[in-house]
Amino acid sequence: MTKTTDTPVLETLAAMTADSIERCGLDDSTLILTRLAALAAMDAPAISYVAHVDPAMKANLTAEQLQDVLVAIAPVVGTARVMSAATHITEALGVAIAVAESDAEAMAEAGAHDRSKS
Repeated sequence: MTKTTDTPVLETLAAMTADSIERCGLDDSTLILTRLAALAAMDAPAISYVAHVDPAMKANLTAEQLQDVLVAIAPVVGTARVMSAATHITEALGVAIAVAESDAEAMAEAGAHDRSKS
C-alpha cells in the first residue's frame, strides 16, 4: 500500500524532475534554457514556469539569456507562442517575488514574535 500525502501531484513532479536531472548530462544553464524552450513550444501556463525560477537564478541565467532563447525558437514555434511565453515568464517571476516577499514577512513576524517573548 502506498503512503498518502497532502501533495501527491507536486511530489510526483518533483521526483520526475529530480530523476530527469540525474540522468541528464547538460550543465545547469543549458538544462533550464532547454526546459524553458520546451515550455514555450507547448504554450505552457505561467505556473509551469514557476518551478524554473529558482533553478534559473541558481544557474545565474540573465534576462538576456531568456530572451535569446525566445528569439531562437520564434521561427520554429511562432510569434503567438513566444509572446505567450514571455507573458507567462513575467507572471511566474511575479509569483516568485510575491512568495519571497511573503516568506520574508513571515520570517520578520516570527522574529518579532520571538523577540517579544524575550
